[in-house]
Amino acid sequence: MKKFVNDPNQFVPEMLKGVALANPDTLRYVPEYNLIMRVDAPNDDRVSLVQGSGSGHEPAHAMIVGKGMLDAACPGDVFSAPPMDYVLETSKMLASPKGVLHIINNYTGDRMAFDMGKELAEAEGVQIKTLLVDDDVAVADSTYTIGRRGVAGNFFVIKVVGAAAEQGADIDELVRLGEKVNSVTRTMGMALTSCTPPAKGSPLFDLGDDEMEMGVGIHGEPGRRREKLADANTIVDELLEAVVTDLPYKKGDDVALMINGLGGTPIGELYILYGRAFEQLEARGIHVRRNYVGEYCTSLDMAGASLTLVKLDDEIVNGLSAPADIAIRTF
Repeated sequence: MKKFVNDPNQFVPEMLKGVALANPDTLRYVPEYNLIMRVDAPNDDRVSLVQGSGSGHEPAHAMIVGKGMLDAACPGDVFSAPPMDYVLETSKMLASPKGVLHIINNYTGDRMAFDMGKELAEAEGVQIKTLLVDDDVAVADSTYTIGRRGVAGNFFVIKVVGAAAEQGADIDELVRLGEKVNSVTRTMGMALTSCTPPAKGSPLFDLGDDEMEMGVGIHGEPGRRREKLADANTIVDELLEAVVTDLPYKKGDDVALMINGLGGTPIGELYILYGRAFEQLEARGIHVRRNYVGEYCTSLDMAGASLTLVKLDDEIVNGLSAPADIAIRTF
């Protein structure tokens, strides 16, 4: 294993400390709970948005804390749900008179941690509601999940809900918006290589030089099938067919298209995938109105990509267009 690592067991705390040190005016780090939070949170005029999940998917979720996005993230170790006490203490620290909204990717560990943390926090007077993200079309269920997995589509849910929260929307309105975005968002991913968790020190699974995994999960869970490596166009066509036919998206729809890298894919390759997906959608009469190409929800250093579509309307576009200020910035 060749990584920039000191003690593998300190990988997540050292990463989170670095995120906070790079953003001293906007972010606060609470090491006891792996907590990254906005320095201006909680705010009495705003619902607090909290995400957790495991680490290893950066920039999700600790790096998308900020104005117009999350108020806090309390990730667990790499590919591990946060402990229940992280969720409990984060919920208490972020308690606002307008409430706390838990945004949860649909994995068994995450659901358990947030359900228990919610119950205990509510017993102490914190108002909490829950929003589930389950955009992955690759599987109906897995050993990691209760139903479909929540993957890169969580970005769109957080962005639209975060914009509304910034404008003072109440918690019921945020749940409505989040469920609406989730209902029109679909994703499927694939892997060219495995990934190497720092604490394990070796690849999470074996994938031959001439093989690829279609429908792989962001923790390396098996997908729909393993098959021989294909060219970029063939890969995009399979991902697109699975996603388009699931909602289904239809001729005349306006969509946002995301090509998300899983951590080890060069940006040039992602744009090759985007170009093919764009052309194939136009051929179907589906119009790409917003595009996202880059790393949004990764799997450490896995070479691979996922394709996400979101069916757009004015309400969703307004949320996606709203300003945000997070740790990951462009010039």
